[in-house]
Amino acid sequence: MGNDANTTTCLVCGQRLVKNGKTPAGTQRWRCLNCGSSSVRKRADLARRNELREFLQWLLGKQSQQEITNTKTGRSLRRRTSWCWEIEPTLGPVESTYPVVLIDGIYLGSWCLLIAVTEELQVLAWQWCSKESAAAWTALLTRIPAPLVVVCDGGSEFASAARSCWPDTKIQRCVFHVQMNIRRHLTLRPRSQAGKDLLKLSRAISRVVDPDSAIKWQLGLQAWWQQQGHLTKQRSSDGWSSWWTHDRLRKAWLLLSKLSGNGHLFAYVSHGNARTTSPLEDGINNGIRTTLRNHRGMSEAHMKRAAEWFLYTRELTIEHAYALIPTTLTTATLESSAALDETDDSAALVAFYDTTLSAEEGLWNRSGWAGRS
Repeated sequence: MGNDANTTTCLVCGQRLVKNGKTPAGTQRWRCLNCGSSSVRKRADLARRNELREFLQWLLGKQSQQEITNTKTGRSLRRRTSWCWEIEPTLGPVESTYPVVLIDGIYLGSWCLLIAVTEELQVLAWQWCSKESAAAWTALLTRIPAPLVVVCDGGSEFASAARSCWPDTKIQRCVFHVQMNIRRHLTLRPRSQAGKDLLKLSRAISRVVDPDSAIKWQLGLQAWWQQQGHLTKQRSSDGWSSWWTHDRLRKAWLLLSKLSGNGHLFAYVSHGNARTTSPLEDGINNGIRTTLRNHRGMSEAHMKRAAEWFLYTRELTIEHAYALIPTTLTTATLESSAALDETDDSAALVAFYDTTLSAEEGLWNRSGWAGRS
């Protein structure tokens, strides 16, 4: 088996090499005093690292490919870093248990990305899915030790997965999303006095900061039910079918009543956790959207990869990303470099510096009037 292409031993005769100046690009040139061959030792591993760093600098930055390469098309950057799209960044297993975990989903094209972070916005794990299903949430939750409290924006599919994976974890519904749901049911200007009172009660959730104010709010919800609850039971009929007369009012009441009854509304009062998923939405999801906005026009597969790199680099440095480079890339490059060093110089000239026309470039000699001089 031949010598490694990165050694300072001659690949032809095996003698020790000496330094022989540098190439115009600044690369060290080596010469064998025995056979006189001159060569350059290639470090494919360093080349791949530089290309990956350049790729991430563009992907996670604001500059375009043209601005980075100072060219009109940026084609050289795309050609050098095309292999980087094949790397799939992944975080290691979550070994520590965190008291509070925030989860949310963001849609990118036809895909949904489920993300789990701590209150300090430390990314724990993510999961791709077509929609927020119980199976997708289960795949995410099983990779994270059960926290004391989980903050979410709601959804029956998540509740089912949480009961299965984290049965002892308290659930805190995002207060902001609860108020948005109430406004969707009642609108900002309800016509009935019952709707106005219930909307006012939902807005008062933001002022609940301690156990006393939480109890006072729950008593207010109960008082509303005693005075206006009969409206949620009224039905109308046309002789063939029937429906709830005050359907929107009923939905708003059922939402607040259910969340208050199962303890999903004021878990932050007892445990001091965040009461909204806004930190995750503003810090992580908005960062992903900004990254994709800076590089409009990417394919859906590249959009997914860009989101993964954004999450990965929030926790680990580019130096950690070097370990993700497939060894087959550097090995193949080193072997090809060694093969070129062992070939005759004239053969290399034929391979790299000839001017023969090729069909791949569309440069065949034309026939007919187009080929006349």
